Amino acid sequence: MTAPLPSLPALEALFSARHSCRAFRPDPLPRAMIEDILRCAQKVPSWCNAQPWKVTVTSGAETDRLRHALTQAAMAGGHSPDLDFPKAYLDEYKARRRECGWALYEAVGVEKGDSAGSARQMMENFTLFGAPHCAVLSTPNDLGGYGAMDCGGFVAGFTLAAQAAGVASIPQAAVASFAPLLHEMLQIPEDRQILCAISFGYGDPDHPANRFRTSRAALPEFTDWRD
Repeated sequence: MTAPLPSLPALEALFSARHSCRAFRPDPLPRAMIEDILRCAQKVPSWCNAQPWKVTVTSGAETDRLRHALTQAAMAGGHSPDLDFPKAYLDEYKARRRECGWALYEAVGVEKGDSAGSARQMMENFTLFGAPHCAVLSTPNDLGGYGAMDCGGFVAGFTLAAQAAGVASIPQAAVASFAPLLHEMLQIPEDRQILCAISFGYGDPDHPANRFRTSRAALPEFTDWRD
């Protein structure tokens, strides 16, 4: 007998519960749980069923080695992502980005104009927010934009599957800004484009950074009807 599908309200509740976690507990996840999340995430659609994603997952001492190397690289500067970062955030995209940033700063007590506080919070990206695990996502160079688009679906699938398992996560473009380090340290072939990382583990609900939620645009802001 086929299991009943979840209702739309139940699925919406899962989407609403998911958020970008910015403070984790150090407790590692069971390997079997991580494998279940990965198996669930890989069911997302992809162009011609290419399934271009490859995921390099770190745990334990390897995660600590990665966070140390990223922190040192970030302090030295010299970002070099495989995927070009946005040229600019304009109009409503700029407004949403600023809203998210200031909500985070307010939550952790960084006031406007506090450049040192902002820099400290930014560096938390490279400590992986204390997460015990990190998944680095890559796609074949030859698949270009469509491979990257398919991997975006995998990111959504992973974060939702994690949420369903009681696991917090945060996709991070900042980590991918040090692509040469990731290629060398994690032995990711040069013919693959590193897109992002996903830090994950059990969230710390008491940390101030996890006490705010971002808003979502109203339907008319992103939908055009052609009846």
